[in-house]
Amino acid sequence: MLPVSKRWHNWARTESSTPATEVYPRSAEQIMTAVERARETGHTVKPIGASHSFTAIGATDGIRLRLDRMRGLVSADPAAGRVTLWAGTHLWELPAILGPLGLALANMGDIDKQTITGATQTGTHGTGLGLGGISTGVVGATLVTGTGELITVSEDENPELLPAVALGLGALGVLVTVTIQCVPRYLLHAVEAPEALDSVLDDYVARNRAVDHFEFYWFPHTTGARTKTNTRIPVDPAAGAAGSGARPLGAVSRYIDEEIVNNTMLGAVVGFERWVPASTPAVNRAIQSVSSARDYVDESHRVYVTNRRVHFREMEYALPLEAVPAALRDLKALIEKRKFRVSFPIEVRAAAADELLLSTAHGRESGYVAVHRYWRDREDNYFREAEAVLAAHAGRPHWGKMHTLGARDLGERYPKFGEFLAIRDRLDPDRLFANPYLERVLGE
Repeated sequence: MLPVSKRWHNWARTESSTPATEVYPRSAEQIMTAVERARETGHTVKPIGASHSFTAIGATDGIRLRLDRMRGLVSADPAAGRVTLWAGTHLWELPAILGPLGLALANMGDIDKQTITGATQTGTHGTGLGLGGISTGVVGATLVTGTGELITVSEDENPELLPAVALGLGALGVLVTVTIQCVPRYLLHAVEAPEALDSVLDDYVARNRAVDHFEFYWFPHTTGARTKTNTRIPVDPAAGAAGSGARPLGAVSRYIDEEIVNNTMLGAVVGFERWVPASTPAVNRAIQSVSSARDYVDESHRVYVTNRRVHFREMEYALPLEAVPAALRDLKALIEKRKFRVSFPIEVRAAAADELLLSTAHGRESGYVAVHRYWRDREDNYFREAEAVLAAHAGRPHWGKMHTLGARDLGERYPKFGEFLAIRDRLDPDRLFANPYLERVLGE
């Protein structure tokens, strides 16, 4: 164990903390020792991954566990499509692990910096009405509980715990390994195009049902949206790379779009708008006017993931799917009425219903509405007022993104909230894994 003096902060610079001690375990036994040390000294203990959550879910002033030395493949069953990974494995490491096995994740979001446990424990998701979030692929895990016990959770061992442990907010134990149900490797045919916002909203539900993956971005102060439609294409394992059917973006085109436009130019634009907020509507309209179409085919992870180097803050709510068009129109009216100047786009995605106890998509097909702010923008109540709009549409906040709800309100939005709390009492009776964020959203 090493004393820590450097203050930790997350990627978005929204949260920080100073742990008393930092530990870099290499095994389950070393995690068990750290948990026992926490019990003896009266500290809490929290693992930390890539620090990409916008909330303080990983913050601690106690013992921090850095899982950097517990990464990679533990075991694989390619025939069953299952892999067991060490908890500190990053999503960006998975293509090199899964590709040689002929496998891929069933779905991904557009950021791959998170660890597999950070992504699953906070409910990270992509888009696609026939697909759940990454946590729905968790079919097994090993974890160290608050009593210092190493337990296995799977369909065969402690199966009643799996719907909680798969998306556990870090409140149930320190995950050591996770077993993920994967799918055969596949390509995505990506079609990106500018469209009228009203047209997209009018057909929103139907479009999600008609394709594998659909999402769109809307820049406030404009009348247009940028849609992204991805269609899954199976890969013949015998075809090899040349015969796979891939038609990727050229290296220059990808660099211009992802580095020059999405990072360098975006950073310059939002930095300018921060100092001259009155320019935001005109700048956003100019960006919309030069938006162009793209059509390409590539490996799934290369289509899903975008490199984002411009720091921002994000709040995202999951709504009943059918409520999304009305919610977007309410947000548009709010921005106009309150004269907010919003330089970052609103992102809209969808996911299948699932049965994980604290999944934002528990029991209902869900549409996700995410609002963003440049991380240096002045506070102007945009997030708070946008949150009120989304919450009013029966919204549930993403566990890893900014929100203000507490246990009382969340308990009304999650039918299985009480079941989760009972499992928490069983696995962490002394609240070794607690922190102020968990006390707010789960209660003490």
